[in-house]
Parts: sequence; C-alpha cells; structure tokens
Amino acid sequence: MKKFPFLVFALTLLPAAAYADDYVLTLKDHQFSPAELVLPANQKVKMTVKNQQATPAEFESADLNREKVVGANDEVTVFLGPLDPGTYGYFDDLHRETTGKITVK
Repeated sequence: MKKFPFLVFALTLLPAAAYADDYVLTLKDHQFSPAELVLPANQKVKMTVKNQQATPAEFESADLNREKVVGANDEVTVFLGPLDPGTYGYFDDLHRETTGKITVK
C-alpha cells in the first residue's frame, strides 16, 4: 500500500503561508513600474517581478537583502518581510541607472 496519497492529503491540511496580497513590479524599457511600490508594514509580502524586455534583468536591493535574476520575458517571485515602515531602494544590477523604491507604511 502506497503512503503517497496520505502525504498529499496531510499537506492539504497545513495552513497556507500568511502573505499579504501578491504585489507586482514590472520592468519594461529599463523602467520599473510602478516607480514607487507601497507595501504594508509588519506583514509578509509576496512580490512578483515581471521582466517584459528581450534581455535579462537582475532585481537587487541591499536594503532588502535580495537579489534575483529575471530572464528575458520572464518573472520571478520575491518574498519580503515583515518589514518596518520606511523606504527601501532597489535597482536592476545589469542596468544600474534603472532604479525604484519600495515604501512601507
């Protein structure tokens, strides 16, 4: 008798991760949109970074201690928080002039 079906059933009983809504940050024409992303303070956040360009990008933030390569016309998920209120900068490490900020309230 296989134990696998029981494992699948048991995993469905686990509580889902407690993340705030999925926030989206889009990169197109070497610009982040929105230029300022506002996130809730003291909550875990799931953020999707979408690269709508024909070349790769790298979401990087020393303030947030995050670094993720995003392939051309691809997307990645970045989990953040809980974060204290404040402003956190980020940039595309492959095009350092492409910057943005996250404001946590």
